[in-house]
Amino acid sequence: MTSYQNSVSVELPFAEAVAATTAALAEQGFGILTEIDVQAVMKAKRDKDMEPYVILGACNPALAEQAIDADRSTGVLLPCNVVVRGDGEGSIVSFLDPQLMATVTDLPAMTALADEATTRLDAALATLAG
Repeated sequence: MTSYQNSVSVELPFAEAVAATTAALAEQGFGILTEIDVQAVMKAKRDKDMEPYVILGACNPALAEQAIDADRSTGVLLPCNVVVRGDGEGSIVSFLDPQLMATVTDLPAMTALADEATTRLDAALATLAG
């Protein structure tokens, strides 16, 4: 089975991991458009307790512009989702593999964009891994 995500375990408490992830993404040109506190939503809507879990909607405007210019429908695949979740004393940071965008759209223009996004997101994970 092909993996659909890349991740790294970090020895940071959840709140610090979220801040470090946001900073590492910013170094690679990504801003955070949305932040969904899944833990709070599950508690409020389902009365379910779970570990701290946030979905960050990360966007690199230059790459997003190129993707949307290549195919206006590509917006349904944006932004890049990055998950930070608590894992004991540390945290796990994961992101959706941008190569899926190239595969799903089957557009040659998306391959180079997916490669660039992957390089930048991998660099952010490497920063977090130390």
